[in-house]
Amino acid sequence: MANTKPSATVRIGSIKAAIWANDNSGGIRHSVTFERLYRNGDEWKVSRSFSRDDLLVLAKVADLAYSRILELQEQPESV
Repeated sequence: MANTKPSATVRIGSIKAAIWANDNSGGIRHSVTFERLYRNGDEWKVSRSFSRDDLLVLAKVADLAYSRILELQEQPESV
């Protein structure tokens, strides 16, 4: 069964990373998706493209996601 919710998320401002746990024969592997949140009138939208000014924040979010994955890997697996 596919995960419908991320294991963790990291967000700074409008830039967000979702951390996904993928269980396979070699154990749990994590992957990360990135998105930028923005408003269009009264509605919130999501984009997976980033402007030049987003890139440093994206890099910091990626760094925090990496650290969070390390923390997740240190947690004992639930039985």
